Amino acid sequence: MQFTTRPELTGTFGMATSTHWLASASGMKMLEAGGNAFDAAVAMGFVLTVVEPHLCGPLGEVPAIFMPADADQPIVLCGQGVAPAGATIEHYRSEGLSIIPGSGLLSTVIPGAFDAWMMLLHDYGTMHLRDVLEPAIYYAEHGHPILPMAAARIDGLAEFFKTEWPTSAEVWLPGGIAPKGGEIFRNPQLASFWSRLVRESETANTREAQIEKARGIFREGFVAEAIDDFLHDNAVMDAEGGRRKGVLTGQDMADWRASYEDPLSVRYHGWDVYKCGPWSQGPSFLQMLRLLEGKDIAAMDPNGADFVHVLTEAMKLAFADREAFYGDPLHSDVPMEYLLSDAYTSERQALISATASLDQRPGMVPGFEAQARAFIERASRAIAAEGGAGAGEPTMGHLTEKKGDTVHIDVVDRWGNAVSATPSGGWLQSNPVVPGLGVPLNSRAQMFWMEEGLPTSLAPGRRPRTTLTPGFAIGPDGTRMAFGTPGGDGQEQWQLPFFLRHVHHGLNLQAAIDGPLFLTSHMQNSFYPREVKPGHLLIEPAFGDAVADDLRARGHRLEIAAPWSIGRLTAASHSPDGVLRAAATPRLMQAYAAGR
Repeated sequence: MQFTTRPELTGTFGMATSTHWLASASGMKMLEAGGNAFDAAVAMGFVLTVVEPHLCGPLGEVPAIFMPADADQPIVLCGQGVAPAGATIEHYRSEGLSIIPGSGLLSTVIPGAFDAWMMLLHDYGTMHLRDVLEPAIYYAEHGHPILPMAAARIDGLAEFFKTEWPTSAEVWLPGGIAPKGGEIFRNPQLASFWSRLVRESETANTREAQIEKARGIFREGFVAEAIDDFLHDNAVMDAEGGRRKGVLTGQDMADWRASYEDPLSVRYHGWDVYKCGPWSQGPSFLQMLRLLEGKDIAAMDPNGADFVHVLTEAMKLAFADREAFYGDPLHSDVPMEYLLSDAYTSERQALISATASLDQRPGMVPGFEAQARAFIERASRAIAAEGGAGAGEPTMGHLTEKKGDTVHIDVVDRWGNAVSATPSGGWLQSNPVVPGLGVPLNSRAQMFWMEEGLPTSLAPGRRPRTTLTPGFAIGPDGTRMAFGTPGGDGQEQWQLPFFLRHVHHGLNLQAAIDGPLFLTSHMQNSFYPREVKPGHLLIEPAFGDAVADDLRARGHRLEIAAPWSIGRLTAASHSPDGVLRAAATPRLMQAYAAGR
């Protein structure tokens, strides 16, 4: 079976890809106005919070990997907020919880996205805050055609908003009625929030001073005050079915800053591949590549059963290590060097057999055996309990069966600057709207466990081990490629076949994205209620009946997805000859690649 070879978009000026057409267009507007890839990425990030409010919001988080034109390697931007000072296991247990809810005020961490975007704009961008916020303010004030998925999400939660989260009803149910897909939808509270932020920041004189002023206003001015006031006065219904107050305060926000870090990387068949650290799931992608080094991927049909099987088994092993060992390295010892070592990789490669594994198999890393056993026990309890409502990302599975996602941005410009970013959190279904801001808080604290002694134990100041994982790679010829996808635990699972099809089978970016995708839920889900489905494998029907039968014969517990329904990959690259390339998934008919 062969892929079609749809052409990728090419140009020499700039490329912007995202999971919504208005964001891609806004990015190109920044580039055509003389801005660079960093200006474009920031503008796109803000537009996405307006046009995809069910997938991301201004009070969420954003990790990014970016590379300035004159740099030798990429830089990680950490816009993942940490647990508030009051977020202790003791307090959450006193609230009657044994697991952190997937929604509600106790599920939130410090909002990180805004400060991160401002750092990037200040340090690497060229445009003023007003310039990059103008498209988002316009769409919030004057409206945009609301996506059918967003409208359906609002409709499914309409009665809940009215009875439990009235501040959300005020924003998402104008006139008391859920919007229809394609109708013009406005969020005047959000437009007012950003307009005020711009006005107050412009009391400073220079571009840089205005951006710093905006950061301060967000952390300690009217934004932080609105959040502090709302959490101080309200107890709201959460996914565990109780009305609980939150612990996030204005002081928490005042004390936190976004940060830069070095990425983790491996070399794979001449490519240098970069990911965020173990506070994300990014290193699992690097572990997968290491596990596949000994396999002849180039000889496999990229649309065949061998390809799917081998990749799936490598994913299972990497994700088992993710659950056992990953966490915030500023708070826990994470044996990352060992997990990527030659000796450990060789040991793990031997576990990939001709049949599908139904077991959770983290490595027994010396000194970390207790963490491995603790994960196996957690997963066993989840299997015995037969999971729960499939909440996915975002959550709220107790209120609606419709699952959510997040968003992704890739930008390259004519000078060679490149950005890969995955904004998320602050979904309209995650928390009630903060009055006066028009948007809700995030629910990323659900990544934590309420067991002591784990790298992912709930603790003040600790980053949750997020699923958000932008990708970046530099090819043998120096080509810079930014890539990624929304999708919770699926993010690395869709980036992997895309990357391998591009590297080993010579498919252009678009054809590699268009290839049929698959997803295993074998690992413990990162989101409430933390299900485990041993041996599960979901595949798109484009693989064909023969491949499906072969995978069943190997022991995979197969599920056939709807056509063109898995993954929302985008990618953009800059090659040394100056040619820019970009591609975006046709799935959901929503993502766009724009450029010239």
